[in-house]
Amino acid sequence: MAAYAYHNNRSHNSFIGHRPYHFVDPRLLNPSCFVVSQQPICLINPNLVPYNPPPLVFVPLHPSVSFRMEEERSLSLRQLMTDEGLVPSTDEEEKRKIVIEKLKQIVMAWAKKVAWQRRLPKQQIGETSATILTYGSYGLGVHGSESDIDALCVGPYFATMAEDFFVVLRNMLKSRPEVTQIHCVKDAKVPLMRLKFDGILIDLPYAQLKVLSVPENVDVLDPFFLRDIDETSWKSLSGVRANKCILQLVPDLEKFQSVLRCIKLWAKHRGVYGNVSAMCLTLNGFLGGVHLAILVAFVCQTNPAGSMSSLIISFFETFSFWPWPTPVILQDPASPAGGYHTETRSFMPIQLPSSSHEYCHSNITRSTFYKIRTEFLRAHNLTRDLWRPDFDWHILFEPFPYSRKYARFVKVYLSASNQDELGDWVGWVKSRFRSLILKLEEVQGLCDPNPSEYVDMDVQEPNVVFYWGLQPGKTNYPDIESVEKDFSKNIHNGYQGSPGRMELSIVQASELSKNAEFDTGTGKRTKACWKIFDYHQPRIPLYSQHLPHYFVGYVEAKGDTKYPSAGS
Repeated sequence: MAAYAYHNNRSHNSFIGHRPYHFVDPRLLNPSCFVVSQQPICLINPNLVPYNPPPLVFVPLHPSVSFRMEEERSLSLRQLMTDEGLVPSTDEEEKRKIVIEKLKQIVMAWAKKVAWQRRLPKQQIGETSATILTYGSYGLGVHGSESDIDALCVGPYFATMAEDFFVVLRNMLKSRPEVTQIHCVKDAKVPLMRLKFDGILIDLPYAQLKVLSVPENVDVLDPFFLRDIDETSWKSLSGVRANKCILQLVPDLEKFQSVLRCIKLWAKHRGVYGNVSAMCLTLNGFLGGVHLAILVAFVCQTNPAGSMSSLIISFFETFSFWPWPTPVILQDPASPAGGYHTETRSFMPIQLPSSSHEYCHSNITRSTFYKIRTEFLRAHNLTRDLWRPDFDWHILFEPFPYSRKYARFVKVYLSASNQDELGDWVGWVKSRFRSLILKLEEVQGLCDPNPSEYVDMDVQEPNVVFYWGLQPGKTNYPDIESVEKDFSKNIHNGYQGSPGRMELSIVQASELSKNAEFDTGTGKRTKACWKIFDYHQPRIPLYSQHLPHYFVGYVEAKGDTKYPSAGS
């Protein structure tokens, strides 16, 4: 593709030529307005009044000059990746591989133990097996040194989630010296165990296949293994299936991984990245890892020969002008072309590549949609300047200046009597954040839910604080008491543990805690986590339904028999 540079009459800066702006849309500059266009937009105003930019003078660049400059930009980008520590060291990689291998050995022994409890014939006990499949950032090969691991336990037809996964396997894991902080998460669309193995946080959901033996690298796209599985197992498999499809569909895996690492860094620093919860939703209404992976894969497909730097330029240009809510769909030569299942519940529908009827779950709201679009446009405008001699990638990745951008903030203060209860409480409240964002939109207009978590060091009790920027809206003094009252009802409905404290207040930028590093991109980001077992409650022993008098663990005296909790 020929490269061009152009000069405008005001800046006289040279940069790559993309489509020029034809119109200006005040709605994108005024947060009190909102629009979802059915057609591609180039910053359109309500009256479609053309904006005549300064005349452009296109100057062709020699192909060799263009190639050399692209290589230099890509090299500087890779250096930035190294400086930011986006690629884990060899030792860190080896540690993760060892952890996964140990997990595979444990679930293999678990499958045989459960088969013995089921009194299966000796030959079948010898043949049965289970395995571990990784997905998420680790499965895509874009994890960092501090990333957790999403690992799916895939078991045979006789190993149930209620008794065998949540009780037998949990007890086996708990007995290992490498395993700490093990919790069960049942109040989710995808129930899972969350644990630390050799210090690495692992999310472990479960899928039950209708087979006796699960191959070590089972093909989760093979209809043979997917026949007659239950809905929970299907949901648990969706992440692995999406990962496998993405890896198969990208034309150049190394470029895809490098670009995705950079885009994730950009999204985190600009405050538009949200960790995906156990419910497969981004809790704060922004883009999760799977959303970004599909968007990057789409750009890699449409620009198969692009360099690393040109792919990043194309990413921001593509999605700055994407005609949402038209869905983003990866091209799959193996799948028949022809339409798509309409997704009406999302502002930014992104189809899972493993199914034409499934979309990435999203909590995106009017506020977060506006913030994401604004950041896409900012990044597009910056990367248009790529050919400037003094171009610096660090400008693109500058942390979002919350304390300078907003004059007022909603302060969400969460506390509990101890650290364990705080983790459960914070995880539960975060899972209900979307309802709080929607309520704030109703009374205020737009808000910017900063994903970072902070700690108020002036308070003795364990706490977590969120500061959400408030755009100028309907009122300078929203009725935060009524918002807090409504949200309190929401979060106390269905919570099984000991509820902590939640307070909402409006603070001025000048009142922000000095301990919170708002504009550095270093705020703590954690996944939601809450336990399903309170060790202070009465427990009753659970015995195998298939092997009389064989003890498998404890359940709560008033517990849920569908997914019983395990004791030690």
